[in-house]
Amino acid sequence: ISTMCNCNILYLVLPFFLLFCSFSLRCNAVQSDIDCLKSIKDSLIDPLNILNSTWKFDNQTEGFICKFTGIECWNANETRVFSISLPDMGLIGEFPRGIQYCSSLTSLDLSSNELYGTIPSDISKLIVFAVMIDLSSNLLSGSIPIDISNCTFLNSLKLENNKLEGLIPPEIRLLQRLKTFNVANNMLTGPVPNFVTFPVESYANNPGLCGSPLELCVTERVVRRHTLFACGFVTGWSLSTLLGVYLFFFGVNKMFLLINKRTKVMVIEGNEVNNDPKTLKLEKIVTRMSFMELSKVTLNFSQDNEIGNGMLGKVYKALVPNGWTVAIKRLQSSEDLEEEFVSEITTLGI
Repeated sequence: ISTMCNCNILYLVLPFFLLFCSFSLRCNAVQSDIDCLKSIKDSLIDPLNILNSTWKFDNQTEGFICKFTGIECWNANETRVFSISLPDMGLIGEFPRGIQYCSSLTSLDLSSNELYGTIPSDISKLIVFAVMIDLSSNLLSGSIPIDISNCTFLNSLKLENNKLEGLIPPEIRLLQRLKTFNVANNMLTGPVPNFVTFPVESYANNPGLCGSPLELCVTERVVRRHTLFACGFVTGWSLSTLLGVYLFFFGVNKMFLLINKRTKVMVIEGNEVNNDPKTLKLEKIVTRMSFMELSKVTLNFSQDNEIGNGMLGKVYKALVPNGWTVAIKRLQSSEDLEEEFVSEITTLGI
């Protein structure tokens, strides 16, 4: 009988206990959001008296804060704030950290006010579920915090028309949902992160920014120039070697030098003139120099001018009459590869 009585008491008490817990959690959530808005109001100067005249906390009826200017709630009966929109209200002050107490907040618009100071370095902890953040047209300075990349739900981030400086954190590229991004009219520097391409207007008037879709960064330009130089050097060296092979096939001690035709083509040849049609065809894209001229510009093939020694012969550096610094290869004897050589040098030279 005692056990049955205890069970009956439990059944009677349990519903009231659950109701109390539910009410308590709801009250805590409501109080948290009320504290959030109180903190925002207290931390900002309101010269136009908009918040002071419309945010009244003496009314404790259910959902009263949802009627505040710029405030939207998920449900008036729950009093959970999901959007704070206070643009162009002349509000003055630093970023209101009390916003963290609006635990269900997804959208924040404080644009076109006079907020100063820095964007909080732990902003992802203040607005955990942020989908939209608009802090544009304020007086914010300092850098864009790396932590903003932890706002994983972020779909829109607008920070234009401030005084932000430093790099755009490359980690921002981790924001896979980001569809709107604008940092124009700041003092940002360095490369644009490599992520979804936004229009040039999103980065306008940041003289220190570079990289796609803006002009290439200095390092990118240097790398590109070095790449082009390396390609040109390799091509020129390969062609000079091929021409060196060719010179030996058409007469003893003949020398050839080739520079990529796009930077002008020159062939150096020995004293003998070979009137073979294939040679004459090559003359249309090259210029001759005599063996004596070759000997002169290499100081009689001096060891001091020697810069390489391969299986086919030695390579010498030389300054030719037109001012070019070139490499000349003096070949050793080899088997006859005339047809293959002419075919290669014609293809590469043209």
